[in-house]
Amino acid sequence: MRLEDIRAKKIGLVLSGGGVKGIAHIGLIKALKEYAIEAQIVSGTSVGALVGALYANGSSIEQMLLFFRETPLLKYNFFTFVKAGLMDTEKYHELFKKHFEHHSFKTLPKKLYVTATNLQDGEETLFSSGELVTTLLASAALPPVFSPVEINGQLYADGGIMNNFPVEPLMEDCDFIIGSNVSAIKRVPKAAINSSLKLTNRVTSLMIYASNKEKLKHCDLIFEPRQSEAFGVLDKKGIKKAFEVGYDHAMKVLEKELAGSK
Repeated sequence: MRLEDIRAKKIGLVLSGGGVKGIAHIGLIKALKEYAIEAQIVSGTSVGALVGALYANGSSIEQMLLFFRETPLLKYNFFTFVKAGLMDTEKYHELFKKHFEHHSFKTLPKKLYVTATNLQDGEETLFSSGELVTTLLASAALPPVFSPVEINGQLYADGGIMNNFPVEPLMEDCDFIIGSNVSAIKRVPKAAINSSLKLTNRVTSLMIYASNKEKLKHCDLIFEPRQSEAFGVLDKKGIKKAFEVGYDHAMKVLEKELAGSK
């Protein structure tokens, strides 16, 4: 694989969901920038949609990290008793707007696709136009923590429910697809499955990975930092470490695949 050949292609970047583990995507983007590899089209779901939107918006690596540091996951005055979910997702709207100069898809410097789940129809929906922030909130509204978001009279929630690795919109429009999957799995000891909660988490991880597995084959270059499995979905303390894990893994993959052609 030659670096100059990659740079000459129309590059697509797909970013999986995965909560705080998704900060590893930012580490990957940093590594890609150091190799002067830029995607023209981005597709993401949940946290992957948030990172993808920041990337498509032209945000720096520090601005991306600042977004996740400054945005509270659980804020006491965002609790709701009148909506489905513990937190009122719509109250995050103003917090998100501070970090996006462009509030609509059409004004983003890069093409962006965001996946969300239509809870009423039971189908995934791909957004690439219209108002940006509300769509991002919907894509990242993980039940039952965050309430569904209403768009055009329909209720939407986390895109990862139906499609945690939305490679589809890139398959016919890109010459080279880079995939970042932070929902990879690794072997765990028996002690990691010794309670109902741990069992549920493990089974959920396996189900998500199974749905991603075939899609990974559509990528020309794939990044799966398996160390990211150590971070909890809502563990804000893991932001710095998840970023480092993503960057270190990406640099190792790039060094191996490109064989010193930087």
